[in-house]
Amino acid sequence: MSDTLLVTGASGHLGQRVIAHLLDTNKVPANKIIATTRSPESLSALAAKGVTVRKADFDNAASLSTAFAGAQRLLLISTDTLGRPGHRLAQHKNALEAAINAGVKHVVYTSMPMPKNSPLLIAPDHLGTEHALAASSLTWTILRNCWYMENLFMSLPQALADGKLYTAAGDGKIAYISRDDLGRAAAAALACHNGNKGIYTLTGSEAFSTENIARLASAAVNKPLDVIQVSVEDLIRGMVAGAGIPEAIAVEIASFDTNTKVHRVAAVTGDFRALTGIAPQKLSEWLAANNATLARA
Repeated sequence: MSDTLLVTGASGHLGQRVIAHLLDTNKVPANKIIATTRSPESLSALAAKGVTVRKADFDNAASLSTAFAGAQRLLLISTDTLGRPGHRLAQHKNALEAAINAGVKHVVYTSMPMPKNSPLLIAPDHLGTEHALAASSLTWTILRNCWYMENLFMSLPQALADGKLYTAAGDGKIAYISRDDLGRAAAAALACHNGNKGIYTLTGSEAFSTENIARLASAAVNKPLDVIQVSVEDLIRGMVAGAGIPEAIAVEIASFDTNTKVHRVAAVTGDFRALTGIAPQKLSEWLAANNATLARA
């Protein structure tokens, strides 16, 4: 009998793509999938297809073992907590303890590239989760996901409207990969039937500096876009004063640029192809497919 597979954070953008690939790409029967979320009502369409939908709150450790019951393989999608150092790690540890209590055998975890000694402020949560997995009785697969192409929606539309893209990343590059590709890879890792331990760093096929991205985005929407290099301190001030972002969140966001500047997300690997058998989507293709959204401001 095939394993029952569980996806946490199933109502999130990545979780939705994982479920779609489990059903459509990997041909996993709906009745062999459990989808957990804080908002089960949001997954009524999946429930109608035969997917088991359960409520799971990572801040309520006692409830998680029940939510995970009956699953043999579990995808732990990193939670989205910001501005609370260590809270994400506590949530993940709750989930791992519950997985063991529920009889889960294998956990797939979405981590980040090069979490050790990273200046990125969320890195300790990822590294701590990797260490917790390694110390557990579980077998595991760690997916060190590079940054989503979709993250560019947070900066490019306004930058294209203003004609200026501010960055503190210097000449650092990012090997962007689409969220759908990461969902495909996670589904493949979850649906396989081995208990081998492994780490995959999932990247696009090329790394891009902010200057590279600006040129590609400008061409995709036919608007000029200049890159303005600033200090991390000025970047934080701009987010707080210009966008009204709370300072603690702005500091955390700015640490992504610091991490990029020291080349922590520039490496390109073949791990996505190794998991899926196909090449990742190119950034130029993604920009062309989303040019209307990028030009909306």
